[in-house]
Amino acid sequence: MKIKIICVGKIKEKYLKDGIAEYQKRLSRFTQFEIIELADEKTPEKASQAENEKIMEKEANRILSKIGNRDYVIALAIEGKQYASEEFSQFITDITIQGFSDITFIIGGSLGLHSKIKQKAHALISFGRLTLPHQLMRLVLTEQIYRAFMIQEGSPYHK
Repeated sequence: MKIKIICVGKIKEKYLKDGIAEYQKRLSRFTQFEIIELADEKTPEKASQAENEKIMEKEANRILSKIGNRDYVIALAIEGKQYASEEFSQFITDITIQGFSDITFIIGGSLGLHSKIKQKAHALISFGRLTLPHQLMRLVLTEQIYRAFMIQEGSPYHK
C-alpha cells in the first residue's frame, strides 16, 4: 500500500515539520508514505472571484499531474464527510478491500480546491467546520492516518 498527501504550499514552521516527520517515520512500518508539496500561486490582495478561480485552476492542474490513474483520491473539503477516528480507520480498510493499493489525500491552497479536484475525488472528507491553517492540517491528517493503522492493529495508542 502507498499513501500520499498532495498539498499546495510549503511548510515553514519547524515544529510542524518535526511533527510531520515523526509521524512519517512511524508510518513507514505500515505503508509507503509520501508528501508532495506543490507551489502555491500568489494571490493579489484584492483578487476578484474570477482571479481566485484562475488561481485555483492553476493549482488544480498541478495537483492533477501528481495523481496516479489507479489512486483512490480523497480531497479534504469543508463540505466533506466527517469521521470519528475509528470510522476513518475502517474507511481506509474498506478502500484497500475494494482493491485500491494507492490512496492519495489532497489538501488545497489558501483559496481551497477547484471544482475539478472535487469531481476527480472518490471521496470528500472534512475534519470539522473549523478553519485550520493548511500547514497544520498536514500534521493533523498525518497523525490521523497513523492513528488509523494503530486502530487496525488494536494498539493502545488510540484510547
